Amino acid sequence: MTVQLERYTITLLVLRPDAPKLDDKAAAALQDAHMSHLADLHESGRTLAGGPLFDDQFRGLSIMRATPEEARVLVEQDPAVRIGRFSVKAITWMVPAGAMHFTPTRFPRSAAEVEGV
Repeated sequence: MTVQLERYTITLLVLRPDAPKLDDKAAAALQDAHMSHLADLHESGRTLAGGPLFDDQFRGLSIMRATPEEARVLVEQDPAVRIGRFSVKAITWMVPAGAMHFTPTRFPRSAAEVEGV
């Protein structure tokens, strides 16, 4: 029996050691702009799932319907990447067809929209 594989791209947001220092107000505004960008990618159908990672270096992960090159271009438009807070690592991920199912949901556009933070 032949198994068909589906390709996705995993993008990792990596905290840069030379990330700019921001005051609390600027950091909060950047976080909201970052979250809004992620919500836009989800609403466009490019990001299937994603969220923060609780790691000192790897800060976020997204599963995307795009080639690694396309994903990198999309994620590099994130305000937090553009300002130099994060770098992007894009990796191809292959899984057996039908193994993953993604249900449409609403990504928050700001920290104020997230419960339990």
